[in-house]
Amino acid sequence: MATIHPFRALRPVPEKAEAIASVPYDVINTEEARALARGKPDSFLHVIRPEIDLPVGTDEHDAAVYEKGAENLRRYARSSLSLQEDAPALYVYRLVMFGREQTGLFGCVSVAEYDDDTILKHENTRPVKEDDRTRHILTQRAHAEPVMLTYRDNDSINQLIEAVKERAPLYDFTAEDGVRHTIWKADIPQSHVEVTRVDEGDEQVLLDTDVTQALVELFKDVETLYVADGHHRCKAASRAAEALDATSSDGEAPEFAFFPAVLFPMSQMHIMPYNRIVKRLPIAPEDLLNELARVCHLETGVADPTPNLAGEVCLYMQHHWHRIELPHTRRATVADGLDVARLSEFILEPILDIEDPRTDPNIDFVGGIRGTGELEKRVDGDEAELAFSMYATSIEELVAVSDAGLLMPPKSTWFEPKLRSGLLVHLFD
Repeated sequence: MATIHPFRALRPVPEKAEAIASVPYDVINTEEARALARGKPDSFLHVIRPEIDLPVGTDEHDAAVYEKGAENLRRYARSSLSLQEDAPALYVYRLVMFGREQTGLFGCVSVAEYDDDTILKHENTRPVKEDDRTRHILTQRAHAEPVMLTYRDNDSINQLIEAVKERAPLYDFTAEDGVRHTIWKADIPQSHVEVTRVDEGDEQVLLDTDVTQALVELFKDVETLYVADGHHRCKAASRAAEALDATSSDGEAPEFAFFPAVLFPMSQMHIMPYNRIVKRLPIAPEDLLNELARVCHLETGVADPTPNLAGEVCLYMQHHWHRIELPHTRRATVADGLDVARLSEFILEPILDIEDPRTDPNIDFVGGIRGTGELEKRVDGDEAELAFSMYATSIEELVAVSDAGLLMPPKSTWFEPKLRSGLLVHLFD
């Protein structure tokens, strides 16, 4: 059973939504955030990347950074740029990218259900990033950014979400990257709600309730939620709740026992590859190609830099692309069969001496939205000596790994489009 918790969102006044909304904190570094926020005093980057308001060179983990983020959020909340809802609510959030749309429910989910695996993970988190986001939550007394979750398609939930989309939106704008963002408040009156719910094989009609309560009830039939994007924010919410002691003498969970999420049906999720670069080779390039030919099927000098199907990767080195067919894993689990795991098993570990991609400084990761041109740029610019263009992990693989209680290698999935930050903020004070 999944708990959906309506909340009193802090949100921009409609005419300022586009200027305030920003990319998430974890898709850019400090220098990129500083550049994006230049000339944009209202950007939410000042809350989620507050080091941009401190002198260049300030460590992003300095105590002053966390205090600056809290100060910026308080200033925003008191300003004419924002308003806070009088009553808890749920929202519908649609993203349209390259003509393809996905629509999810924006509400809060339960820390306790993250801890007990009602909300399943597929990726390890890094302690340094956990510490960072936990400190931001505790200092700001807020969850500033939502995570992205997914669930198995449910026709009854879809009916209600489509009904909400027939009303006038709160926000509707196209960001500078071309992605259109539309948010509706789920406030259809009681008399307008009529949706079927399948319960133990029988169809029931949910009446005598408003759309928010109907959605809350329908999600009680959803057995499992899956983390798509935002593992560190989930873990940080859990750690923050533990630090604040999420117990209550009156039996009601406090507000910090919930954190914001946008929940999308699986059929609408879009995963792109998460590519790899290796900064320095431990062997000569010609020796690497010889080793690859020995353990894999290798096609040299290919024109197309993208794999055609699962089990293939493309390698870029010395201004040339090569195609590799990965061997089948000799290991046991469903997670071991992923392309990113097979790359580690047959190439990264035995040939390139990268035993733990989570911690080895010789490997870095490039989201698929940046394209293979970014890989060429980094290698040709001497930032790295080789790059791997990957085939995207599928949503079915993600679910299979999560259901098995296993974890994927780091940076196995890159979801697009990304949610914008700053549109609906969860305050818990």
